Amino acid sequence: MKKKISVLVAQPRGFCAGVERAIDIVETALDKWGAPVYVRHEIVHNKYVVEDLKNKGAIFVQELDECPADRPVIFSAHGVPKSVPAEAKRRNFLFVDATCPLVSKVHIETERYSNRGLQIIMIGHEGHPETIGTMGQLPPGEILLVETVEDVENLRPSNPDKLAYVTQTTLSIDDTFEISEALKRRFPLIVEPHKEDICYATTNRQTAVKELALKVDAMLIIGSNNSSNSNRLVEVGMRAGCEYVKLVENSSMVDWSAFKKVKSVGISAGASAPEILIEELIGEFENRFSTTLGYLPVVKENVSFKMPRILREKTFG
Repeated sequence: MKKKISVLVAQPRGFCAGVERAIDIVETALDKWGAPVYVRHEIVHNKYVVEDLKNKGAIFVQELDECPADRPVIFSAHGVPKSVPAEAKRRNFLFVDATCPLVSKVHIETERYSNRGLQIIMIGHEGHPETIGTMGQLPPGEILLVETVEDVENLRPSNPDKLAYVTQTTLSIDDTFEISEALKRRFPLIVEPHKEDICYATTNRQTAVKELALKVDAMLIIGSNNSSNSNRLVEVGMRAGCEYVKLVENSSMVDWSAFKKVKSVGISAGASAPEILIEELIGEFENRFSTTLGYLPVVKENVSFKMPRILREKTFG
């Protein structure tokens, strides 16, 4: 007789509007110009998505040097430094920018602050493509990066009275709050973002995971190891009181022995994880256990973003 287990699935979860748009951009580019199209860096941080697009004709590269001049190039959803489109224009590349519009908002904000004579501090993770892209909107050294409250204490800005800050969009709301509060304590005149930089999807998924953590014994988050927002969901779940929270790329990576005494499990997914992986995980639970399946609706999302104009234009001739 199969062990009984309750499975509760978070809503919202998985793909956000920015990720859907980025994937649509690659697929539409393949339809419009044929294969191959080149993509600088992973379009989104999910191996399943990247492999699927590779099979359709996308070639993923690290730098523009790896791209032939006669094929389209797409920039990832995380955003790129200003030097990248500048180099693409210099080489006369046909390129499409798949940067999430919410990341682009931070880029625009950064430039506006700089034009007002303010030095910018960025709350983000060093080496993450989004952080590199945002910091690359201004010359090297113009933006100071902080990852922790301790980093705030060690800051040495050129003028403590002329500062502004921005944040990486995929961070934990709680961590960002602590760091931003530390910035405001140390630099009372610092200018805050017009609107919270952490994107709606990150906020909503973290809120749903907090609710989920109160109702289950264990939790699985589907996402890739290099996905910032997926890793933050694990941290949020643990902070909310769920003792067992694991990040898995797919159902094959689950340690099923950990569920011997578990009566209820919660499932969510990072913003770049496709629904098919969630469905496969639910199916695996149903194969192994006598499963009661439920859903936890927390926030309803209805956000969508336009495709770039170059892909909305018809090809003639």
